[in-house]
Amino acid sequence: MRALAHPARLAIMEELGTSGAALTATEAAAVAGLSPSATSYHLRALARFGLVEEAPSRGDGRERVWRSTVHSWQVDPGGSADPETQAAEGALVDAYLSREVDRIRGWLARIADEPPEWASGALMSESVLLLTADELKSFNAELMRLIEPYKRRHRIADPPEGARTVAVTYKAVPLD
Repeated sequence: MRALAHPARLAIMEELGTSGAALTATEAAAVAGLSPSATSYHLRALARFGLVEEAPSRGDGRERVWRSTVHSWQVDPGGSADPETQAAEGALVDAYLSREVDRIRGWLARIADEPPEWASGALMSESVLLLTADELKSFNAELMRLIEPYKRRHRIADPPEGARTVAVTYKAVPLD
């Protein structure tokens, strides 16, 4: 979890995991907004934790190509009684939430320049539900089932015309 609790590593893992692509440190640097040497460091750190691995070479073998070993991940904050694990979970959740807030702010900063169909299609909504624990689990499973066929990884090879990458953020947490 601590390996992921860094904005650059989250960006790299998202690109590798959602695209199914393999990337060099130079290519991943464009995704993470870092230099290739800094990105190489982060890729090696992710590899130490088994989150990425070297992919087959694309040609001359001089470039190290990396791919994700996982397609998705989730954190169950507070699921562990171990204080060190809880701290790692907290750091990862904080990094994830910061990334999501930055994305939303970025969208809001450029919304006036977006085509009307995209501006009207975007949504930020919160609904407060009254559920049992079993209903919450069922609701979550149903929503994940609805999202699955639209995941970038499944559509990247043949995307529909006009498709864009869209982040759908979903959280379902008890309030009281």
